[in-house]
Amino acid sequence: MRKRRASGADQEHTGIDLAPMLDFVTNLLIFFIITAVFVKEAGLEVNRPTSFEQPQDEDSKSIQIQILENGEIWVDNRAVDVRAVRANVERMSAVNPDSGVLILAQERAPTGTLVEVVDQVHLGGINNITFSTTQ
Repeated sequence: MRKRRASGADQEHTGIDLAPMLDFVTNLLIFFIITAVFVKEAGLEVNRPTSFEQPQDEDSKSIQIQILENGEIWVDNRAVDVRAVRANVERMSAVNPDSGVLILAQERAPTGTLVEVVDQVHLGGINNITFSTTQ
C-alpha cells in the first residue's frame, strides 16, 4: 500500500515540548541555591609589634632566638639548625629554670621556620614564649 501525502495545510508540525524540561531545570536551580551553604572562611590576622626595645631586668634572663629573612636561626649569637634549638633551649633553661624564650623574627622570616622553632622550644620544656619582630 502506498502512503498518502497530505497537503501542506493539513500537515501538523510535531516537535519536542521543552517547557517541562525548563521547569525541571528551574526547580533544580532554585533547590541548589536554597540548600547551598555560604560560609565565609575565618582567617587569623596576626599583628606583629613594629619595634623592639632591649629587655630589662626581668627579661634579661630570657633565651633569645633570632630568625632571619633567609630562614637562619640564631641562638645565643650562634647560627644553629632547627633541630638544635631544642638542645640549646634545654641547656640554657637548665642554667636558669625560670627563664622564658624571646623569639625575634625579621618581618620577612618564613612562617614555617617560626612554627618549627616554637615547636622545638615547647619540646625543650618552655611554654613562656614572647614574640617580637625586627626590621
